[in-house]
Amino acid sequence: MYRERPARLPGAVVWTRTAEVHDGTVHPVLPDGCMDLLWNDGRLFVAGPDTRAHMPSGTAGARWTGIRFAPGAAPAVLGVPAHELRDLRADLADLWGSAPARAAAARIGERDPGAGLEAVSLARAARSGPPDPLAARVVRHLVSGGTVAAAADAAGLGVRQLHRRSLDAFGYGPKTLARILRLQRALALVRGGVPYGEAALLAGCADQAHLAREMRALAGTTLRAYEASAKRETPMPSGSSTTA
Repeated sequence: MYRERPARLPGAVVWTRTAEVHDGTVHPVLPDGCMDLLWNDGRLFVAGPDTRAHMPSGTAGARWTGIRFAPGAAPAVLGVPAHELRDLRADLADLWGSAPARAAAARIGERDPGAGLEAVSLARAARSGPPDPLAARVVRHLVSGGTVAAAADAAGLGVRQLHRRSLDAFGYGPKTLARILRLQRALALVRGGVPYGEAALLAGCADQAHLAREMRALAGTTLRAYEASAKRETPMPSGSSTTA
């Protein structure tokens, strides 16, 4: 069971999920360009930006709560460049130190975990200041189907400069981000009932075969397997991080 709501932090979402296992199958968490601050049974974790499918751990019935930051927004709040957490799940104490992490956990434990995560994130954001504005501009450009070269031109940067800035903001270069965002667009269309070939073209792939290759490379599964699992589960964004 998955539920989410908009957070008071711009672009972020607060979500809860109770782990479910269908027919002994654990469903992977797919890359989405985001990072999450996670709460489970009194512990705080950070889910870094994924470049491949992540297989969640934990048992059926385990309850997770998280705040999912907009692409590029988490490094300012968490105080760490995104590339240092690429494809990782890290204990918050390893990033903030034991005392600050314990204080954050105590604050969250005093209230609803979702509201607590939101409060901790808002307080950190107030101290750190806004994220790199370049990140939001790059995401908007790539979501609209623009090329990396055009995104660099629009930002007034060279391609190499954009790559360096993207590593800090997203955890990987803009080409990888573009692929992940394109896959997410396609999967949203598939979940909405759009045929694979049409979804591929609308999302910006060359054809259905191109989408199928990206699905295997980034998600480690096939379109048919993904669609079947999506029908069995309570609807949720395919990239929502759940466990450490």
